[in-house]
Amino acid sequence: MTRMKSSVALLIACLGLSAPASAQGLDGVVALDVLDGGRTANGTYLGALRLTLKEGWKTYWRAPGDAGIPPQFDWSGSGNVGDVRITWPAPEIFDQNGLKSIGYEDQLVLPVEITPKNPAKPVRLRGEMDLGVCKDVCIPQRLGFDHKVDASAGRNPAIAAALAQRPFSAREARVAKASCHLTPTSEGMRIEARVTMPSAGGQEVAVIEPGNPVLWASQPETQRQGGTLIARSEVISASGAPFALDRSEIRITVLGANHAVDIQGCSAG
Repeated sequence: MTRMKSSVALLIACLGLSAPASAQGLDGVVALDVLDGGRTANGTYLGALRLTLKEGWKTYWRAPGDAGIPPQFDWSGSGNVGDVRITWPAPEIFDQNGLKSIGYEDQLVLPVEITPKNPAKPVRLRGEMDLGVCKDVCIPQRLGFDHKVDASAGRNPAIAAALAQRPFSAREARVAKASCHLTPTSEGMRIEARVTMPSAGGQEVAVIEPGNPVLWASQPETQRQGGTLIARSEVISASGAPFALDRSEIRITVLGANHAVDIQGCSAG
């Protein structure tokens, strides 16, 4: 539990940053640019935020593990943007000083699907991304972007490749059942998730997201018993206040050697 409290303290501190971090000698560790992928058949625009890191540097997935900083996005400066939907490519698992972190090394292409407020007007994607980058040290970064979306752009191979790396859906992975047993603890809630599915390959690792930004889940202990994957995690609130968990909002991602699987919601169990 000491490790969980330390990780939550790090998360709160990083989310509370009001200015970009600066570290002498670490300038240019990461760069961001926006890619165009053209207009889709349903009238949305396809694009991507591309992060290019110096060799050996890593950045984090939306659920960064015990030793990471979760990325945050601010799209409020954008023009004619009604909605932005992110597709996360399947991440890797890294050992960081004995703690597991989840993310990407060297480069991340993060596809975004943009729904315009007015389809007849141009779209401008403008905002900021807060993220953490790590090598021998970990530093928070704030990167701005300002890009007029090119409606005439054609298919972008980098975006297509990133979309192909998304986790399988529960249906695609032939998940037969996903259940969550919840048990109150002195500091929060313990989750035992049982997922009936074929193996995703190798030593599978499950990640549990509570579905509420004020809640934090520890890295689950994951094991397989035949056709069932079992993951146990503890969830606490950053404020320490009591809370309830909505099983329909719980998200379970299974990371395997062959593929990843994204499971939204679980039944009582």
